[in-house]
Amino acid sequence: MKKIIGIIALVLAGSLSATAQTTDNMDRIEVCKQNYHTLFGGEALTGQGTDPEMMDILQKFIFGEVFQTGDLTLKQREMITCITLATMQTLPQLKAHAGAALNVGVTPEELREVMYLTAPFIGFPKMLNAVSTVNEVFKERGISLPLEKQGTVTEETRHETGKAIQNKQYPGGMSSVMSGLPGDMGKDVEQFLSDYFFGEIYSRGALDLQTRELLGYCVLTTLEAESQLHSHYHGNINAGNSPETLTAAVIQCLPYIGFPAAIKALRIIKEEYAKGDSNM
Repeated sequence: MKKIIGIIALVLAGSLSATAQTTDNMDRIEVCKQNYHTLFGGEALTGQGTDPEMMDILQKFIFGEVFQTGDLTLKQREMITCITLATMQTLPQLKAHAGAALNVGVTPEELREVMYLTAPFIGFPKMLNAVSTVNEVFKERGISLPLEKQGTVTEETRHETGKAIQNKQYPGGMSSVMSGLPGDMGKDVEQFLSDYFFGEIYSRGALDLQTRELLGYCVLTTLEAESQLHSHYHGNINAGNSPETLTAAVIQCLPYIGFPAAIKALRIIKEEYAKGDSNM
């Protein structure tokens, strides 16, 4: 019950939950400077440029407060940030954070998979825009392309593999949602989901299923895909992500997507978490 109250307070209080961990203003500033230097190699809060006041607000909030909220590693935070920016197609910021992700230990193969993971959610054209942006960073870093292959299925195994992953993560699939489509084409969509989404994308290497589910939730948060946020909450729990980790991941998205979209996702986490607690 205490956990539920805590999550409710998080949703209602918004950014206050982040500042609760930095009661001293100097702590916030120092944490900001340290995180920024680790990520980008430069100095934060320089007071330079055309908009120094807004950059001061931005950097202190993101790197001094949000980066301290929840138990996420820097690698996780940068993968979340990169997939959020890719989903939004804010490509200049994606390029900067792709470099930061490499700086904190995300491998090129992992970063590429983060980009590939967006395809079933936002479509191939936007995914290719994101991949092209990340590839620019790889080339600047002297990383040879193409990277090592990570596919694990064949034409013969993609359906069986995808169905197994889908049944484990989402028992029952989406047959009830797709039934009744004209021409009985709901069955085609169901098969696309099994064979392509789970079979060809979720089964790839470099990222484990737990990470894919967490990042997928961040994409859905960015898209404000309310129905899928409910179902993917349970997919995350089934993959081993805790409600606290899921909450921290949404908060990591917050500076990039804004409060309305983040609060919608946090409200859904609160609702689903409360249902689970009431069934115990």
